[in-house]
Amino acid sequence: MTVPKWCLFFDFHTMPANPDVGKGFDMEAITDRFVKAGVKYVVFPARCNLGTAYYNTEIGTRHPALTYDLLGELTRACHRRSIKISAYINLGLSHEEGLRNREWLVMRSTGQSCDLSNPLSSFFRQMCYHTGYGDHAVAMCAEVIKKCNVDGLFLDCMHTQPCFGVECIEAMRKQGIDWNDPKQLHDFNHRKIVEMARRVSAAARNVKPDAWLYFNGVGYEAQKELGTYLEFECLPTGGWGYECLQVGARYLRTLGKPVLNMTGRFHKSWGDFGGIRTEPSLEYDCIYGIANGLGTTIGDHFHPRGDINQAVAELDTRIYNRLQKLDPWLEDAKPLTEIAIPMLYPYPGYDRMAPAEREIYTKNYQAIEAATRMLCELKQQFDIPSLSASWDKYDVLVLPDHVLLDGEVKKRVAKHLKKGGRIIASAWSGLDVDKKAFVFPEWGVDYLQDDDFNPAFLAAKPELGPGFPDMPMTFYDQGVEVAAKPGADVLGTIVAPYYNRHWNGEHGFVYLPPDKDTGRPAVTTTEQVGYISHPVFTTYRNCAPVPMRQIVASLLNRLLPKPLLQAPGAPSFARVTATGQANRRMVYFLAYVPEHRGAACNMIEEPILVENQKIMLRKDNRNVKSVYLAPSKEKLPFTEEGDYFVVTVPKIKGWAVIVFEE
Repeated sequence: MTVPKWCLFFDFHTMPANPDVGKGFDMEAITDRFVKAGVKYVVFPARCNLGTAYYNTEIGTRHPALTYDLLGELTRACHRRSIKISAYINLGLSHEEGLRNREWLVMRSTGQSCDLSNPLSSFFRQMCYHTGYGDHAVAMCAEVIKKCNVDGLFLDCMHTQPCFGVECIEAMRKQGIDWNDPKQLHDFNHRKIVEMARRVSAAARNVKPDAWLYFNGVGYEAQKELGTYLEFECLPTGGWGYECLQVGARYLRTLGKPVLNMTGRFHKSWGDFGGIRTEPSLEYDCIYGIANGLGTTIGDHFHPRGDINQAVAELDTRIYNRLQKLDPWLEDAKPLTEIAIPMLYPYPGYDRMAPAEREIYTKNYQAIEAATRMLCELKQQFDIPSLSASWDKYDVLVLPDHVLLDGEVKKRVAKHLKKGGRIIASAWSGLDVDKKAFVFPEWGVDYLQDDDFNPAFLAAKPELGPGFPDMPMTFYDQGVEVAAKPGADVLGTIVAPYYNRHWNGEHGFVYLPPDKDTGRPAVTTTEQVGYISHPVFTTYRNCAPVPMRQIVASLLNRLLPKPLLQAPGAPSFARVTATGQANRRMVYFLAYVPEHRGAACNMIEEPILVENQKIMLRKDNRNVKSVYLAPSKEKLPFTEEGDYFVVTVPKIKGWAVIVFEE
């Protein structure tokens, strides 16, 4: 299917006490807003988090203040304008229904059906799919498609807590599951959630075979046969931060489904009625998704009366109208990549919720998050594929900190090495699952033990490259002790501290100067593998020491000396990506700086001006005839320097798209 690139998503979570629901909806004015913004697809609730419906349901409970078929009328108005619409149903939360049908609620391990420690969180009451609620919810999903003729369903908050109610206990007993074992309990809960999605998918497609379906709260890969597209939810000022989309975009685009980048207009998070993002910050989200091959949807919350928030409508329209001029360069454009950071435990890890498994998932994800930031700062072109996608096309694999080799992962790394592929690995990455030895001789090192030094220091040799400070540099996190194999080049060595960080009963040893160079390898290379003895990616996430990034950059210079794209002199905060169509390639240059403000907010308030930026795109046996800026088509003079087409962009304010036309 082809999901439109310009979409809007609306919450409509409305308290049962609200007296004005639906009283001021002007469907023509609302759809006029959509048309002006060039929107082709919207999502609007059929039943919200509170559990009341906004259409003429015979199964659920229509909101008591609503006097007509709101969703049905909105759907008809959208269809008159050739706009697709999906119905939102929150499957995991339905507070009014749970309040009146207590047996439908998840029973916590404490015996409580409500967690009143935080009743102002939407999740204090959750629904159990193994109760009568499951049948009820499936029936409503089918009903709304029939009654309102919507084009699809958006099912929200599907990931609910494990339930200890009688229905779930009996189901676990029949399956021989020990619910006292956290892994068995959470695995059962995950299967329960996926099965609910399967039931909804079957019911929806029984009514409308081509229904658009998305299940929020079900792992992306578990939706392979259930849904029709994917959405990556990321409100950077609402708790996700600006690191999240960088990872999510590069992961989701490898899964073979259309992907929407879901951002939001809220300053804080969902339901922030009076919050609005700055225009540069919202535009950055949209163009960043586009630059990585994603469509865009902006989240909003409709006023219960139907009031149109003109400020938000105008903001959406200005941003979408600017970016829609790029449509010719977006159609069938695919991201161009040559590096992979394998994701062994796919985001967001709903299948790994038991505490011990969650700990493994989290440390792996955090290392990937940091590796992603590093490669973005280094302007490298990369994906983050899981085992669900092929790794065959990549020239370099980056294995950050904790990638142990066994089973399918071991087979894929062996295949990559056999074809001549290169690898950058750090710390424990490359060890067997028992952490006893490196699996492949190409690593060029032998594992001795986890490093005793805390901290250890790096002494960079000249061979590691220019730019390193002439001093021992701290590895802030403990790593491993290795010995170099014959033939491995040692580019940096370990300097020991006088003493480790510790408390001896008299003093806390916190002043830890470097002592002597041990000669132990810290950074090595072989023909195919660059290895770093310490978890530089985790360290970069924790405290961002630039020398850690310099190590990775130096190894990439050796293993990938002619990267697809280079942007000499570009600031570290700039993000540069490449996409390709049949006869042209596009380079996206984004210049924005998320600034940390206050206690917990990263803010973009203005675009940054970058002048005279050089862009180098590898030729790859292509014959470029012209280079220009999109969408203006302003021509740019270009030259050929060795293996690269080279152009200098005089001025970039916020973002630019440089097109290399063949």
